[in-house]
Amino acid sequence: MTKPIMVVHVDDTPIERMQEKEGWAISEFRLPVSGDHGSKTTVFHSIFRAGSTHNKHLHTDCEEIAVYLSGHGVVGQSDSRAVVTAGHCRMMPRGSAHFFHNETQDADAVVIGFYMGAGSVPDTGYQLAGMVEPADLEMPRKGLDEGILVQLQDTPRSDLSGLAAWADAEVRQPIGSHNGSENALVSAELAAGKTIGSYRLDGCEQLYFVTEGSGVAVSDGKETPLRAGHFIFVPAGTDLSVRNTGADELSFIGVLTGAGSLAEGGYAEAA
Repeated sequence: MTKPIMVVHVDDTPIERMQEKEGWAISEFRLPVSGDHGSKTTVFHSIFRAGSTHNKHLHTDCEEIAVYLSGHGVVGQSDSRAVVTAGHCRMMPRGSAHFFHNETQDADAVVIGFYMGAGSVPDTGYQLAGMVEPADLEMPRKGLDEGILVQLQDTPRSDLSGLAAWADAEVRQPIGSHNGSENALVSAELAAGKTIGSYRLDGCEQLYFVTEGSGVAVSDGKETPLRAGHFIFVPAGTDLSVRNTGADELSFIGVLTGAGSLAEGGYAEAA
């Protein structure tokens, strides 16, 4: 017997009380999906007010994948620096110190992220690695020497000719086995009236965030409404179909825990 999907809106998720002394100088931090819901991966939604920072830290027990949805800032990975804007996707390896600082003067930076294979923040092996000083922000921003940093709009469309259920979707996979990650980041756009057919991934769990539009998720014969701000947790082996019921494009982005691409996730058409 498969486990049901879970759909939760970020606005219905409580704000966590993170400690600034441990590096969490973040204005708002929520955990919509975690091990408490049966997920192997913990999902976060964070808002950085203008000038706010998540100081240098590392995770000894998991890699982290983050997507920058809005704002403009600087990221650090060990001794390298880079600029990030909306659409940047990033993978931070285990044990590598990193930070993010929102440089915008009058706007929030919104970031969603995934602690891959860790059911809680403590399970990541979180450690504070130092404060972000002015000198860190003044370093040349030539790109990151560790991990992965790519812009979604520069990622080519994926060839999913062998995955019939996804034929109507425009899919990009900016992070995955093709560039050195054991987990995949998947972005999908579904035009009005289009559907991702019923399928399942037997080898991995799926966790998605709806960025735009509205629709329904269908699993085990049950329809659940979707709109921007919803997270979807799909356990391994559970069937899923997504239909765009709105007039605009339905877009979502998320990760596969333990698979480097959709094709590597144990894909099967659902009956």
